[in-house]
Amino acid sequence: MKQLSRAAAAGLAGWGTVRLAGADRFRCLEAAAVPVLSFTPQAALAALAGSVLLRRKGAAATAALTGAALTAVTLPRAVRRPQPQARGPVLRVLSANLLAGRASQEAVAGLVRCKGVDVLFLQELTGGAAARLEQAGLRQLLPHEMTDARDGGPRGSGIYARFPLSRGLRLAATSMAQPTARLELPAGQRVDLVCVHPCAPAPPSTRRSVARWREELAVLPPPADPPRVLAGDFNATADHAQFRQLLRLGHVDAASQAGNGLSPTWGPVGKPALLTIDHVLVDPRCAVLAASVHRLAGSDHRAVYAAFRLPA
Repeated sequence: MKQLSRAAAAGLAGWGTVRLAGADRFRCLEAAAVPVLSFTPQAALAALAGSVLLRRKGAAATAALTGAALTAVTLPRAVRRPQPQARGPVLRVLSANLLAGRASQEAVAGLVRCKGVDVLFLQELTGGAAARLEQAGLRQLLPHEMTDARDGGPRGSGIYARFPLSRGLRLAATSMAQPTARLELPAGQRVDLVCVHPCAPAPPSTRRSVARWREELAVLPPPADPPRVLAGDFNATADHAQFRQLLRLGHVDAASQAGNGLSPTWGPVGKPALLTIDHVLVDPRCAVLAASVHRLAGSDHRAVYAAFRLPA
């Protein structure tokens, strides 16, 4: 039992060290560190539980320190933050991964209708799914689109909008479609949109797949004028150094701004969600009003909703 306690405490301490040091920044460690760090909120809970359950004082103290450290980096995502005094129009967006077109198109259209969505970002959009979305009434709700639907797998994506869309930013090519568009709002404001979907780093995790994931996240642009919204399946959590690099560029995560940043968005179909890898990133001048996640029948992802007020 003594050896088991020591091993458990050492494992938790190692996890904490990897996260706090940002070890996934280092090329020699990223293949192993990136998948592990996806579960950092669960590790924080495990460490806190270990501080109570482990019998050995040294092991319990190690677990307590690790739990405190990991809680310090994860808990702020669950606390609503003060918002800027934005005075522009309100924009409501929804992002959903369709699991290679298998998600319920009626459920997607229902969420768009229920939430009064202005912009819909879809990942893993196939031609068949696009046709079924039209049958479900999506075109009447969001008549403008910029799509790159691809059959036979998860590579397609699309942007649908209530207001006119024009050609958007030019990004480097990636393995998954990442369409962009410029939204033209009725009062004259413009917003640049990016539907995000880099390749997944795991499973199985290899140096090559993780390196490609890192490179594809790196093509995403920083904030600018007009304001930019990056939404989709980032295949990354806030515990990954590459995602935090996007935040250091100036973007803010709408869910974390609203105190909902620990809500998981991905898990095996029919099982509880485990990881928070779907995000809506907005300009820091935007005032986030609400953010939430919603079950999506037929998909392994939750849909992510955010409402925010644009700068004037």
